[in-house]
Order: sequence, then structure tokens, then C-alpha cells
Amino acid sequence: MKTQSLLRLVVVLASLLMAGLQTGCVAVAVGAGAGAVAYVRGELAGDVASNLDNAVEAANEAIAGLRFAKVSEKSDALTGTIIARTADDKKVEVKLERVTDNTTKVRIRVGVFGDQAISMQVWERIRGAL
Repeated sequence: MKTQSLLRLVVVLASLLMAGLQTGCVAVAVGAGAGAVAYVRGELAGDVASNLDNAVEAANEAIAGLRFAKVSEKSDALTGTIIARTADDKKVEVKLERVTDNTTKVRIRVGVFGDQAISMQVWERIRGAL
């Protein structure tokens, strides 16, 4: 009797552990081509049909439109990074990378483990500003 109870406990704990490990793995994959987005391991990533400079400007508009406090920004001819904070002090990091003259990869991470809802809001604002 004790062996069965122990076995059940192990199975339940293993199931809970596996469910916890799978959270945030691939939660969203939408669209195809430029504009497609995937949320993987706490980071939302996708390509936009825009040059890097316009994408950085759109990311700044998204941060301002959501009323996040911008902490820093840096960019060069190939990459850009914007760091901001939400009202509840979650770090929002938007990384942009030139893929081609008219395509930019955008990566968004909120907090340490990610926040899909906030990431999607930032993504939609960036897309809307382009």
C-alpha cells in the first residue's frame, strides 16, 4: 500500500515538474514571412518589413505609447537595443537586428522569464507604427 502511494506521489510531482518546464516554450507562432512572430522561452521574436532605423523609431513609439519609462537606447548600423521599465518595474528589452536593407529582426523580452501578454502588446504597437 505504501509503495503505491509513493509511486502516485512521484508521478504527480513529475507531471507538475514537466508542466512547469514546458511553460513558455512555444506559446505563440502566428503568420508567415515578414510579420510572423513566435514566443519561445520567454522571448517574442519576429521579422518586420522595415529598415533598422524605422524599426528602432517604431519601437520607441511603442515604448512611449505604452507609457513605459525608457531607461536606455543604443544603436549602430546593424543593431539596436531599447531598455524600458513598466509601471510595476518589469524590465522590457527590445533588441533589433538588421537582416537585410528592408527586414529587421525584433526580439522582445519582459522580465527575467518573459511576459507573453506585454510582449505581444509591444509587438503590436511596433507593427502599428511601421
